[in-house]
Amino acid sequence: MDLRQREHIDTVVQLTTRAGAPMLRAPETIIQNSWRRCVHQYGLDPARMQQACILPQTRLREHQQRIDDFARIARHGLQTLYSQVAGMGYVVLLTDAQGVTVDYLGDANADASLRHAGLYLGAQWSEAGAGTCAVGTALATGQALTVHQADHFDATHIPLTCTAAPLFDSHGSLCAILDISALTSPQAKDSQGLALQMVRIYATRIENASFVRSHREDWILKLNAAPEFVDVNPEYLLALDAGGRIVGHNRRAQQMLEAELGVQPGGAPVLGMPFESLFEARLDELGRFVHSRPSEQRALALARSGGRLYLSVMPPALRWQRARDTAERTTPLQAPLAALCGGDAALQQQLLRAAKLVDSPINLLINGETGSGKEYLAKALHQSSSRRHGPFVAVNCAAIPESLIESELFGHLPNSFSGAGSRPKRGLIQEADGGTLFLDEIGDMPRELQSRLLRVLAEGEVLAIGASRPVPVNLRVISATHHPLDQLVSSGRFREDLYYRLNGARLMLPPLRERTDLDWMINKMLGGAEQLAAVSLSPAARARLQAHRWPGNLRELRNALEYARAVCNDGHIEAEDLPDGLGEMPVQQDLLPVFPGAAPAGAAAEATPALPAPGFDPPLLPPEGMLLMQYLRAAGWNLSAVARQIGVSRMTLYRRMARYGIESPNQRDAGHH
Repeated sequence: MDLRQREHIDTVVQLTTRAGAPMLRAPETIIQNSWRRCVHQYGLDPARMQQACILPQTRLREHQQRIDDFARIARHGLQTLYSQVAGMGYVVLLTDAQGVTVDYLGDANADASLRHAGLYLGAQWSEAGAGTCAVGTALATGQALTVHQADHFDATHIPLTCTAAPLFDSHGSLCAILDISALTSPQAKDSQGLALQMVRIYATRIENASFVRSHREDWILKLNAAPEFVDVNPEYLLALDAGGRIVGHNRRAQQMLEAELGVQPGGAPVLGMPFESLFEARLDELGRFVHSRPSEQRALALARSGGRLYLSVMPPALRWQRARDTAERTTPLQAPLAALCGGDAALQQQLLRAAKLVDSPINLLINGETGSGKEYLAKALHQSSSRRHGPFVAVNCAAIPESLIESELFGHLPNSFSGAGSRPKRGLIQEADGGTLFLDEIGDMPRELQSRLLRVLAEGEVLAIGASRPVPVNLRVISATHHPLDQLVSSGRFREDLYYRLNGARLMLPPLRERTDLDWMINKMLGGAEQLAAVSLSPAARARLQAHRWPGNLRELRNALEYARAVCNDGHIEAEDLPDGLGEMPVQQDLLPVFPGAAPAGAAAEATPALPAPGFDPPLLPPEGMLLMQYLRAAGWNLSAVARQIGVSRMTLYRRMARYGIESPNQRDAGHH
């Protein structure tokens, strides 16, 4: 405890327990009242300094689910506000009515410091738990305020500056808090004046956005004292039912009407009052206040005071809009998941199922052919979940050499094995703590490591190589494979207990050749934001793309389009700009490897077919093996080229060839010599 903290504790004790004693510093009245509540109502001890309380993930999810609809609406406001204050060291928090942070935007480089200070997702900031603070005191008073440095009750928090504004729903109930906070700031509290104004402005915007969303099926009245702003920035919002009674209001409208009626705040409810008793207009006249008329011609007088306002009316949504919105609410599809599909029914069904599982505690297994988008789906699941602020760590189990995969996954202590080095290494599993671990090609994980992974899933802890004590980890595991894992289990190459741990729910990605949204995918890849510039596609080129079978799925499609983009002229892709052989009818050939001296792939039909070498019995290949054989033959058995084309390492390619009994003719010929 430093000198500043001791002086702060003395100040709080003097104010709250020693009436009439001189104080080292006298805070403003709202802070004094909060300090007294902390001591006399909540029983907090000023001398007891407490670390920030961060809720565990399961409890955080419960709070997030209760406020999910409102938080989704507020998200854009949080992002816009953060873009304006991030450069000044602020973070943006959204808490629920219990003071639990349900959404958060902050600097990832200061992650540890922010979490330690409680400026983080899951932090609990009620007055009863954390003492005087911006969130808790805004909840207690219903007022926007700044709690700056030594205004905080707990001496642990006096380096912080926090500014918060309450958010009210359309019935006048406080439902959330918007807060911006910083770890450090200038000493003077006046330095936070702009922060307070910005929080108030964005709180109003979020409230109004939530109001319009909640009352789409009612008459919405937008009012302002200035005709120039009534359509673009209304100050007051009211919602009327079909009978003309008020069924919703924003906070400012509630305060304005309470003043008009001459009642104390919260005294007489505005809800349920007839429109005609408050304004000098009949309900059947609302049609003349639509925004198509000049705003200065839409004046409306208050019935009691005669005060003049200007009105813009939004009629209720149409029936078909209501039906569509009801369907959307019944089966919501988060934006990252929706971006993966252009209307294919089979894929849409899988995504709708995935949307229900984004925050489920069960592990997910994604099945699909090579290149069908398994990692894209895993990332979309992560971005749609409550873990989106945590890390997404992808591990290709087939690409890591077997000699290194254990240390890469689990980490190691210094000098724990030959070549380990003198520094410890955090494994990829521990790097995913708080987020999502994506295990791609899980079927290629060596069996001896499968038992160690099973312990991570079962116990929630990881043991580094050379360590004696495990480290707890909190992560969601999504695995993917193009292998039928149940067959690997039957053959003894994959642990049955691990299979059932990973396969909490299975998602199937259809191959590109079976999807009905190929045109949408082509257009998206050609004109996506990641590209430097959009290009056009001739009808002949599009026809060739549609005729191709796409054995490499999305990866092959992207490669083909990137090649065409690079070689086309003036940003227009013609059929001849596509890779050779794409979309052409393949020559029917045996699935045996091409030997030296045999006709090359694509030779004329009357050419002499390739014959197997003496004593060579071609294996009966499953579809995955046949596809791999096609890649190898098309590349003339250039293994490096095939590895690059399908996106794996040479060693992984060797392992897959060995699995299917595929042997390069070059290797056989070398063996014969």
